[in-house]
Amino acid sequence: MPASKSAVPRGWIGGGSKTADPWKQFERYLDKEGLRATEERRVVLDVIVSRKGHFDAEELQQFLRRRRKPVSRATLYRTLDHLILAGLVKKHSFGRGHSQYEYVYGRKHHDHMVCDRCGRVIEFVNDRIESLQDQVCREHGFRATNHVMEIFGVCSECARADE
Repeated sequence: MPASKSAVPRGWIGGGSKTADPWKQFERYLDKEGLRATEERRVVLDVIVSRKGHFDAEELQQFLRRRRKPVSRATLYRTLDHLILAGLVKKHSFGRGHSQYEYVYGRKHHDHMVCDRCGRVIEFVNDRIESLQDQVCREHGFRATNHVMEIFGVCSECARADE
């Protein structure tokens, strides 16, 4: 999703969450890796927890800067990498040449539809699709550990604009 031109991008909510569970999970990961739980890492995680939807690193860095919580680009990217390894954030490319991220800790698995025109990302859950994937795996004696489904096409808003 392209960065919004408004003062606060769509999907961002102010303040950040103080929910302990994701921070505790992140602290356990950092401790296991021999890394410090720094204030910058906490700020990045708090803002990501407050995030609704997908975002890119540049959008996140601009938001932090506007909130007067600047974090260097290098620290931001390293923290995102650690959050991915800790199981709190997932990274997507959606075929658009740059990475987008989403907070996934405690969220149910879902798949994505991506508009080729505007870049809109629509999350969906379909139990029939999940069941069919499980069935195909069983038929092939395959044990799935994870999967990603991304459907590319044209969203309803862009299709209406064509009419």
